[in-house]
Amino acid sequence: MSGITDLDELLATMEPALADGAFVYACVPAGDLEGHLSRGPVGLFREAEGVTLILPAEAAEGLAASPPMRMITLTVHSSLEAVGLTAAFATALTTEGISANVVAGYHHDHIFVPERDGERALETLRVLSRAAREKGDR
Repeated sequence: MSGITDLDELLATMEPALADGAFVYACVPAGDLEGHLSRGPVGLFREAEGVTLILPAEAAEGLAASPPMRMITLTVHSSLEAVGLTAAFATALTTEGISANVVAGYHHDHIFVPERDGERALETLRVLSRAAREKGDR
């Protein structure tokens, strides 16, 4: 299955889910990556300055890291070629004054928001999805 590309369908069926626990972004030198994989990163990205790890907060001991964040997964299987999904949820979160860092996986989009805004962001995304469903019912 290649994923859904229709924006209205994506929004109506995205079913955001808040992951347990807090996560942080940390950067380690590329040469040290192997030693940090045991920390259980949920994501990583290589940049010229080093490797960014997205880790459970408790696994980041001893590393310079971002403030804690919550992870919201949009459980719909979105296509990597879908147009407008990121813009739609980013706009909804922006309207509520919520910062969002987005990571697209093969199957799902994952949104990292400040820990204090996790529940509010989840509800904002649920409202966005509900509005899309109601629009489709008309």
